[in-house]
Amino acid sequence: MNKIGLSASIAIALTATSVSAANYSVDGRGDAMGGTGVVSADFLTAPFYNPALAALYRRNDNAGMILPGLGISYTDQGDLLGSIDTAGKASNESEAAAAIAGLQGDQLALDVGGTIAFAIPNSFVSMNVFGKIYSESYVTADMDTSQPTSAQNLDNSLVKVLGIGVSELGMTFAKYYTVFGQHMSFGVSPKIQRVYSIASHSSFSDFDTSKILDSASGETAFNLDAGAVWFYGPWRVGFSAMNIMGREIETKQYTVTQGTRDVKIGDTYKLDPNYTVGAGIVGDYFAFSVDYDILKREKFVGVDDDAQMLRVGIEGDIMRQMQLRAGYYTNLASDNDDGTITAGIGLSPLNIITLDIGASYTNENSMGVYINFLSNY
Repeated sequence: MNKIGLSASIAIALTATSVSAANYSVDGRGDAMGGTGVVSADFLTAPFYNPALAALYRRNDNAGMILPGLGISYTDQGDLLGSIDTAGKASNESEAAAAIAGLQGDQLALDVGGTIAFAIPNSFVSMNVFGKIYSESYVTADMDTSQPTSAQNLDNSLVKVLGIGVSELGMTFAKYYTVFGQHMSFGVSPKIQRVYSIASHSSFSDFDTSKILDSASGETAFNLDAGAVWFYGPWRVGFSAMNIMGREIETKQYTVTQGTRDVKIGDTYKLDPNYTVGAGIVGDYFAFSVDYDILKREKFVGVDDDAQMLRVGIEGDIMRQMQLRAGYYTNLASDNDDGTITAGIGLSPLNIITLDIGASYTNENSMGVYINFLSNY
């Protein structure tokens, strides 16, 4: 299988699990601004960042919808896809040795997602019905180095696939209050989550993604998001708590014999609460915000994917017809994080229909693209 075909087959297999199951929240505006949104999101995208923002809207905002938001990002450390293809074609000792050297420490991470929302802001209780799908998937090489020859080591090695997918359906309720003379809003988002997981494997000599879906399992549970925002003119400070009811998800777990060794397949995923503070300026023609995750979150227990994000974003509006955006984010929980730059554009002809496009770039092996369509009435 060539590298392009290999990449496509992995992507299709993983996203098939995600779409019938789930992936991470996508917002062409927020993702272009470094993923910020605790104070800079609007009443339509509030459920994905801070439910309290659903109560902040313009006087002429009667209703709005996002249909849909889509996005994908990937990180291919060490060109794993090319290395898998090379290992599958190795026919002698030198080629096997080169393949093993190329696979050491390699990992592919793939995130895919989508969102929809329909909001009705009002002075009594602002409401937003939303749906979200998001997934985190990892492909890693589990290599044996204990055998006398490289060919034997390659025969004893395999590819592991892990994935988690979450689909959500919920409703946001938010209201503005004056508390001791201070302008504040509070919001909550009760939601139903369907969480899917996958855990699969394949040898290098017979690499096959068709059985990935066979390992899928799922469970349904209730969860809750909440948030608050203080504001004075364009100045804002906010706090959000997402997935307050944390839990652990066990993927399918089993032991497979590969060559002369036994390899354990499967892992535990921790869906922990995410607490984020944000501050910024949000005006009619300019916005700047900073978001910071208060706690480090562990995700897959056996994967180095802990997260604690620091995000910065900026936006300039040109006559309410075009928006230019840029941002930056870094994972403070990772010693190997290079930081990611983001950029994007918004087009709002007649300020009725908006197209938001965003992109992220870490390096030539790590990037993403995001897009959403929304309209206000």
